Amino acid sequence: MFATEPLRIVAVSAGLSNPSSTRLLADRLAAATREQLETGQDRPVEVRVIELRDLAVDIAGHLVSGFPPAALEDALAAVTGADGLIAVTPVFTASYSGLFKSFFDLVENTALTGKPVLIAATGGTARHSLVLEHAMRPLFAYLRAVTLPTSVYAASEDWGAAGDAYADGLPVRIRRAGGELAHAVTGGGTVSGASRAPGPDDEVVPFAQQLAALRPA
Repeated sequence: MFATEPLRIVAVSAGLSNPSSTRLLADRLAAATREQLETGQDRPVEVRVIELRDLAVDIAGHLVSGFPPAALEDALAAVTGADGLIAVTPVFTASYSGLFKSFFDLVENTALTGKPVLIAATGGTARHSLVLEHAMRPLFAYLRAVTLPTSVYAASEDWGAAGDAYADGLPVRIRRAGGELAHAVTGGGTVSGASRAPGPDDEVVPFAQQLAALRPA
């Protein structure tokens, strides 16, 4: 008998602008994970992206009152009930944003135990890329989650860049991270394509054009 319960991937984006590079990165990571899951096994896949900026007032109210409004309660339930989690924050003062931290402060400290988490961040310069290691990994270690080996940092210059002889381009890193999350979600099952060579789908698209595609119709 084949399992019919869908695999649930939840991406949390703490971007403040609309559109934002943080949401763009969350979408790309979620799409890469979905692609690997749909290739490697027969279960349906559900992807949900949670925009924390839409919940900012609810998050502040919950921190003060201790009672989450319905929308925030639903978001917290989605995160704790996910099979795999993608967490993406912009960099503020060399760390994750206050909105990102406030949301995860509301997650019970055992609710993510053993859950695979792909961490990612965006910033204006590559100098802040260590935020993934000195801030985000310790946060999810405290929450007892399992952070994946590959984390993804996207500086402004990474969008629309194809990489060089010393570093993979952003599309390659996104695909590798998505493959790792898909592999972890399926319990170590085979997920094809996680390390395939760049192809036509990896065509470099200017950053302004990528952001423009996110604007509401």
